[in-house]
Amino acid sequence: MRQVMNGMNTQTESKEKLAVIRLELDYELAVLFEAMEERNNHQIKLSKEKLNVLREQMMKMKA
Repeated sequence: MRQVMNGMNTQTESKEKLAVIRLELDYELAVLFEAMEERNNHQIKLSKEKLNVLREQMMKMKA
């Protein structure tokens, strides 16, 4: 019974972490869009780097 509960907790934690990563992705995409409108190359570069990190985290969580 304890193993079943631990498995359910792990699944819930994984889903919550994925939800947080998705929110961070959405936010960073909005930042990137704004930077592109302003032609702020420095912020564009920072946002792309952050998006790559978030993408990698998401891929690890789904694997």
